[in-house]
Amino acid sequence: MKAMVMESLGTENLQLKDLPDPQPGPGQVLVRLRAASLNFRDVLALRGGYGSRQKTSGLIPLSDGAGEVVDVGTGVRRFKSGDRVVNTFFPGWLSGPPDERFLQQDLGGMSDGVACELRVFSEDALLPIPASMSFVEAATLPCAAVTAWNAVRAHASVGPEHIVLTQGSGGVALFALQFAHAAGARVIAISSTAQKLEKMQAMGAQHGINYREDAEWGKTARKLTSGQGVDLVVETAGAGTLQQSIRATRLGGMITLIGMVSGAKAEVNLPIVSMGSLRIHGIAVGSRQHLEQVIAACGTNGIRPVIDCVLPLANLAEAVRFVESGQQFGKVCVEI
Repeated sequence: MKAMVMESLGTENLQLKDLPDPQPGPGQVLVRLRAASLNFRDVLALRGGYGSRQKTSGLIPLSDGAGEVVDVGTGVRRFKSGDRVVNTFFPGWLSGPPDERFLQQDLGGMSDGVACELRVFSEDALLPIPASMSFVEAATLPCAAVTAWNAVRAHASVGPEHIVLTQGSGGVALFALQFAHAAGARVIAISSTAQKLEKMQAMGAQHGINYREDAEWGKTARKLTSGQGVDLVVETAGAGTLQQSIRATRLGGMITLIGMVSGAKAEVNLPIVSMGSLRIHGIAVGSRQHLEQVIAACGTNGIRPVIDCVLPLANLAEAVRFVESGQQFGKVCVEI
């Protein structure tokens, strides 16, 4: 099979190689992957950003893939040859709260990912794809969509009475916008260009703020809520935006902390957090049950993943650099 392999740390060290075809063992499913999507965590993994916890050489990157079942091992009951499937981000996390045992297993970081033609999965680490969803669309769900769902619905239980603020135009932010809008919430979106904000408002955001033109966007967001503040901030940028996110959030509101694009360490004014009864809740993607809920919600509400571009697997390095630039609107994907 063909596989993209990181021989050593760095995007420039990605090579398309021929590797032996894997075979499924008991309880395993062999999948011919047709598409994969990129997340910013893939950029971090290629830099060695997960330290001693990740593979630093010989790594097949990317965590989110979709394809069709080629063969199954003995004892497999959930799938058969020809089934269309998508993998989960954490293969062992089926449901329930986070557990250290499950979070120590992920794809494209600690173990090989899906930037390859064939891969073996445990049957428990796969879900069927609806007939209405393409392989490329399904491949956007395991990390970005599940993370957004976990933030907006599983933890914040967003509904028509809530106001949600989303940041940027990456996959998590746009899924969060779509899930919040589908739940009836009012959405305030921030982004770097008028063109992106116009697209977000077409997707359901009631207000858009250009953070490059308005450094005090947290105060502006509060003004848009008659001075009360938003109920939820989906914090996808990290250190560079956290202070403004705190300013935007109402008394007793929540900030779901997801991304670290603008930095991993921030100074926080603890009295504001304490006196404001604010909740800062970390989100570590989610379980298979969350992915099941995402697939159901997309079908019920007619939600389609927003895809910026699709490149061939051989152009993975180009796709990674595009994600690293932050210029994309939605998901960057590869066809396999």
